[in-house]
Amino acid sequence: MGTLEKNNRQKRYPPVLSNDNGKVPFRFPFVSRSFVPSVFTVMNMVSGYGSIVMASEGRFVLAGWLIFLAAFFDTIDGFVARMTNGASEFGVELDSLSDLVSFGAAPAFLVYRFGLSSLGMPLGLILSSLLMVGSGLRLARFNISLIGYHKESFSGLPTPAQAMTIASFVLWMQSEPLLTGRQLHEVLAVLTVVLAGLMVSKVNYDALPKPSLESFRRYPFQMIAYVIATFCVLVFQAKAFFVAMLSYILLGIVRSLTMLVRQWQV
Repeated sequence: MGTLEKNNRQKRYPPVLSNDNGKVPFRFPFVSRSFVPSVFTVMNMVSGYGSIVMASEGRFVLAGWLIFLAAFFDTIDGFVARMTNGASEFGVELDSLSDLVSFGAAPAFLVYRFGLSSLGMPLGLILSSLLMVGSGLRLARFNISLIGYHKESFSGLPTPAQAMTIASFVLWMQSEPLLTGRQLHEVLAVLTVVLAGLMVSKVNYDALPKPSLESFRRYPFQMIAYVIATFCVLVFQAKAFFVAMLSYILLGIVRSLTMLVRQWQV
């Protein structure tokens, strides 16, 4: 019997999973544990794509809210993965690709259409692309540091935080146009550059603790601040959320600078 014939006889379809002993316990199920969280991850991606489409049509309010919807699905897929024990390498990669669409390409295109396009080519294109490039670099760095990783803090501004900061600013300016014309373009440009820089920086940001009794016992002041921020967002909506995101961003910068000064003193 030839080598090619032996290899053909060893092939099995559909693919099978093997355990550590090399034995085959079962064939691929039609629906794996990672399927359910992956559905929410795909909805994250679809929401990001929808934001891009809405921004292209000048419907900036809906584009901004779709970014928030993407952030909601991004939170839910991780929760569902933990509940169903459905975490997988496929889910990690799919999540990163979805985040690049929803929190990279979507906010980048939103700021371009909302104001940076008025700066002309190529300046407007280059400035807006910084958000997508920064998100890609941030996600790539995050993926290679997953081994032994615990979500208590992040190195660099998380991409969803950046995207929601942009979305809340756009929603605020749409409901209360405090800035117009050149002022709006300048603020958008500065905000874009700063957020892109923070994503690739080493500034340390806390992960939001899960709302539980244990979280209130371990982080009482932090949880109280989150509750107050949530109440303000419900009352004042977009502008309160933008202020809350700015506070989160500035807190990370101040804390990182404080730690740096302490290291120099030692």
